[in-house]
Amino acid sequence: MIVLTLNLQRTCTAAALVAAALLSGCVSSPRFTTHTQPHRTETAEPLAAPRAADAHAAPPPDVAEPAPSPAAGRTEPSKESSLLMTQGIASYYADEFHGRKTANGETYDMFDLTAAHRSLPFGTTLRVTNLDNQQSVVVRINDRGPFKMERIIDLSLAAATQLQMMGVGTARVQLDVIEWGDNLYKK
Repeated sequence: MIVLTLNLQRTCTAAALVAAALLSGCVSSPRFTTHTQPHRTETAEPLAAPRAADAHAAPPPDVAEPAPSPAAGRTEPSKESSLLMTQGIASYYADEFHGRKTANGETYDMFDLTAAHRSLPFGTTLRVTNLDNQQSVVVRINDRGPFKMERIIDLSLAAATQLQMMGVGTARVQLDVIEWGDNLYKK
């Protein structure tokens, strides 16, 4: 009976060590780590309630009004409509992920015009413009990534082909949000 108890204790200890080793691998994986923003040193002044006289005043000149969503039924959004704009490096992903599930539950199809972004809601529609050749494509966010911190978006093979970035693999791009997504998980 004592031998059985000692073997059970050793087995439990070994199982606990294996589990801890496996879990520590998940925590250090880029997919499960968070990237923290540098601490901001400037302090914001508290917002004051608007006065009655200011209720109908125009916004300050340095505050941009968001553009309206594209009209229903339009096939190509206008170049002027952008809810948010940012620039950075894009990459693409293709064969290795084709047919696998994306973060929103869809099956990844490298021939669809889709993309992965770290924080934009699923279903968000963006115009991606290659800043080196001015080619642009409209994509929909359906996955999370990229996991290299210097990049801002991972594009499908179809989107990367339209941006003519296949030879290099990355490109300097501008992202313009056309329409915010619903952030729904697809089953």
